[in-house]
Amino acid sequence: MNELTLNTERLILKELDLKDLHDIHALHSLPETDEFNTMGIPESIKVTEQLLADWIGMQELEPRSRYTFKIESDNQFIGIIGLKNLGIPNYRSGEVWYKLHKDFWNKGYGTEALKCILEFCFSELNLHRVEAGCAVENIGSIKVLEKAGMIREGRKRKKLPIRGEWVDNYFYAILEEDFQLGS
Repeated sequence: MNELTLNTERLILKELDLKDLHDIHALHSLPETDEFNTMGIPESIKVTEQLLADWIGMQELEPRSRYTFKIESDNQFIGIIGLKNLGIPNYRSGEVWYKLHKDFWNKGYGTEALKCILEFCFSELNLHRVEAGCAVENIGSIKVLEKAGMIREGRKRKKLPIRGEWVDNYFYAILEEDFQLGS
């Protein structure tokens, strides 16, 4: 199997492998990155190991329906970003998500990685629509989505289960005609 790799000016996005376990576990264990996450902090590294195994297993499926990449710059682990196709093939739609280590916030890495994934979605996967969502109080994620060209389409009330409470979610989307390759 060839490892899928995407590149930007500063970043390398590589599909995950077992060597990424400790970086991913550390990322998921940070209270700062968990603040708006529905998954919660893993109880043990075994929980993260199972999640990673599931993500790696998706690389073997044909046709592919999910992609999860680590984000690196200068061999430093910055975070993860993923894409899943949404159900019905003729709808040609997907959903993106990301999580960056707090040490790399506010440096433009999230926007750069998201733009790279969007280019992959539209140029390689021939998607028509890509969606994303975030908690309404997640200002950092809102900025990333909007800087990447995604448009806020609405708000869903009490959609996200975060630490035992239901919180509202903004939902975003971008269409292939909205996205200018190379921008």
